[in-house]
Amino acid sequence: MPEHAPDPAAAPGDVFAWIDDAERARERAGLVRTLRPRPASSPLLDLASNDYLGLSRHPGTVRGAREAVERWGAGATGSRLVTGTTELHAELERELADFCGFEAALVLSSGYAANLAAVTALSDRGTLVVSDAGNHASIVDGCRLSRADTAVIPHSDPDAARKTLAAHAGRALLVSDSVFSVDGDAAPLAGYAAACRAEGAALVVDDAHGLGVLGEGGRGALYAEGLAGAPGVVATMTLSKSLGSQGGAVLGPARVIRHLVNTARTFIFDTGLAPAATGAALASLRLLRREPERAGRAREVARLLHERLTASGLTAARPDAAVVSVRAPSAAAALRWAADCRGAGLFVGCFRPPSVPDGISRLRLTARADLTGEEITRAVETILSTAPPGAADR
Repeated sequence: MPEHAPDPAAAPGDVFAWIDDAERARERAGLVRTLRPRPASSPLLDLASNDYLGLSRHPGTVRGAREAVERWGAGATGSRLVTGTTELHAELERELADFCGFEAALVLSSGYAANLAAVTALSDRGTLVVSDAGNHASIVDGCRLSRADTAVIPHSDPDAARKTLAAHAGRALLVSDSVFSVDGDAAPLAGYAAACRAEGAALVVDDAHGLGVLGEGGRGALYAEGLAGAPGVVATMTLSKSLGSQGGAVLGPARVIRHLVNTARTFIFDTGLAPAATGAALASLRLLRREPERAGRAREVARLLHERLTASGLTAARPDAAVVSVRAPSAAAALRWAADCRGAGLFVGCFRPPSVPDGISRLRLTARADLTGEEITRAVETILSTAPPGAADR
């Protein structure tokens, strides 16, 4: 036995026994999550992914990834400040900023990393961060890591935002999703921006579910509200939804982006986005420029899904973008409903606590611009035929 090896006879009890207790509690509550690897091709009709524009398998997107790998290699090889920045990254940043109407952009390895970068780099112990109660977990984690004073305001409440900002004398920022991922409702960005202007605060908006769906040609929610490029406005976004790739970005004034390059830990200490994802995102962005009608089609598909499901008695949130959520009687019922849909050939999302802030479990449907009328009908019929007892009474 090595000199410093622990004596098995003297070892304490099972230090991870508490995990078994937690697992049993999740099982009783119907909240166990499992990984389900999907095959390269599937007969299931997909209304679960975030591929809003149907670009993840588009030949142009795939070609962009392949050409990037052949030219730049499989990996970025280092952090962006060392060897991880290629000409391809810079090209994507220029075109993304131009498309969305901002002065500059910074590409990171994920949308999660982008939110952490923006919130932590633009705040500190003396800052007040005002956060919408419906914000994504990455924003919540950014607030926690920022060491700032965080005030969580009621969902989509500009008056509460303004009152909270007015009560603070120092530096402040308001952070919100543009489209909330649970119900697909849009944030009151005009009201939030007005509150920030009145109280001298910055506005940080996660446009993950707005890019590619809202605004002229899919330029995003901030562009749609006339806020893109405003001096006190910063946008974050992901490249993994409408652009069908991977990665994230922060967009805003050039001085903000320079500040992030020098201070954002999820940028400085992370390996750069892989060339394949960078090339794919750039190819998708250029395709969206050429085919701006994809944005409107995604919204139309969401509207049709909502209308047909609610007309049949189900309770579904009115979609402001491409997300449609349908309420379930319970977490267990939602899980069975999603499984029954899969068994009938339809893949849908299932949101249960703690992913839902109001504790109400849902099926989460994501509209895609490439869905046909026949596929929309098939999806609606499948959801209705598998609905659990009580689903129409929500």
